[in-house]
Amino acid sequence: MPPSNETVELLFSYGTLQLEQVQLESFGRLLEGEDDAMPGNRQAMVEITDPEVVRRSGERFHPIVGPSGDPSDEIAGKVFRITSAELAAADRYEVSDYKRVAVRLKSGKEAWVYIRA
Repeated sequence: MPPSNETVELLFSYGTLQLEQVQLESFGRLLEGEDDAMPGNRQAMVEITDPEVVRRSGERFHPIVGPSGDPSDEIAGKVFRITSAELAAADRYEVSDYKRVAVRLKSGKEAWVYIRA
């Protein structure tokens, strides 16, 4: 849990930001997440060419999402409470194939998420 004097951000992850190794190297701690979903999106895979991101995740292909136009489509994942400094660390981890946007999750919470750029 972020310290109480810091701004709390919500971050939705459907991919490698859920991995313990990625969290430890990006944030210096393991995150506690709650199950949630992002409606109206479909998932594909993207090849990652950044060697540092591949090393951290242990995976060359990462999931990526984008709008599907069908509200019944949804992407399952976890929503994490992080600090603004940790959000900046997540920005540094994500490669240029992704952009960070605010979305309304199935639970009604608004969270940041990385989608196809």
